[in-house]
Amino acid sequence: MKTETGSEPKFKTKTSVKAEPALTELFLDSLRDIYWAENHLVKVLPKMIQSASSPKLSSTIQEHLAQTVEHVSRLEVIFDLLGEKAIAKKCDAMEGLAKEGEGIIESTDEGTATRDVGIILASQKVEHYEIATYGGLTHLAKTLGLDDVAEILATTLAEEKQADELLTEVAENEVNYKAAEEA
Repeated sequence: MKTETGSEPKFKTKTSVKAEPALTELFLDSLRDIYWAENHLVKVLPKMIQSASSPKLSSTIQEHLAQTVEHVSRLEVIFDLLGEKAIAKKCDAMEGLAKEGEGIIESTDEGTATRDVGIILASQKVEHYEIATYGGLTHLAKTLGLDDVAEILATTLAEEKQADELLTEVAENEVNYKAAEEA
């Protein structure tokens, strides 16, 4: 089946009885993608913590780092429940978001609230990506009848939403005002 671009679709519906349906393949591919993303964040978040000058921002990101380690473990449980090996597939989106965050750190002055605002912006972009991914995966799991998996994904989704809210609170209650006063 060729598309208008002449390329083959990545996820084809297969006719073999043993073959995975295209939707299940897409679901597994997306799990592998977010598994890579979460593992990458475990490596990237310590630099964000170290670069933040606001103690509240540092502690918020530190708490989320601990949650991110738990997210990796939950994904491994999901792979186990599905009888699949926990294999990561490079997530270009998360790699790009992480590079953007590093760029913000490099282009702002150390110890400034302006850098903290940039860290919050970069962190919220990551959170929004994760919220979109976990939301979609939760619904896909339900569609595929994987209620145990959907429940695990929904737990992580709720934590990602909470992390986003905490970042907003730090920005609105402290960092944005301090940055506005900087020369």
